[in-house]
Amino acid sequence: MSEDSSFAVLLASSVHDIKNSLAMLLDTLDSVVQTTPITNDQQRHQFATLRGEAARINNSLMYLLGLYRMQKNQLPLQIQEVYVADFLEEQIAANDLLFSIRELQVTSTCDQELTGYFDPTLVGGVINNVLVNAARYAKKNIELSATRSAENELVIEVRDDGRGFPAKMIESAENQHRGIDFISGSTNLGLYFAGEVAHMHRRGEQHGSIALSNLETGGGGCFHLRLP
Repeated sequence: MSEDSSFAVLLASSVHDIKNSLAMLLDTLDSVVQTTPITNDQQRHQFATLRGEAARINNSLMYLLGLYRMQKNQLPLQIQEVYVADFLEEQIAANDLLFSIRELQVTSTCDQELTGYFDPTLVGGVINNVLVNAARYAKKNIELSATRSAENELVIEVRDDGRGFPAKMIESAENQHRGIDFISGSTNLGLYFAGEVAHMHRRGEQHGSIALSNLETGGGGCFHLRLP
């Protein structure tokens, strides 16, 4: 095994160990937050920052592991039929404490009979990260929706009432398979991973995709995930 390969394996193993430790810290933090009454806005802000940033670090570690396994062809898709309405509610429930701390109203709109064929673990990781980021910037509301497009694609969207996405980030999403842009000082790791997960889903020659846009009415941003 070459030195580069040995280092990659060591790095992946270390990231996995850090992620496990962080998961324990998150569980402990959740217990502390749930058993400590919030008495003022400063305390609420501190709890929200701790919970939100810890979740973002956890997601970033998950992406690093996922991308490493993709490179090694060790991350096969586990496609299954998924009831999308239930899937969206599970993603909301996973972040319920964060939403509660930030006093955000999070809703989902989806036909109860709508189903899709995708990997719920990988796609769930993508939507989870979008929700954590949306909670960071949203003022009061986050909305999830899922529909079937005229092209028979499953379209999942996450909208928030924050300040919207920077133009550079929208451009990065559009160029999702051209590498990571470091110019802004941000790796856009979450976007890159989301684009790769979407692209892994295919039907014939049709691949999944992601996009970002800003809402014309009321402000805020929208994340779009399209799966064939």
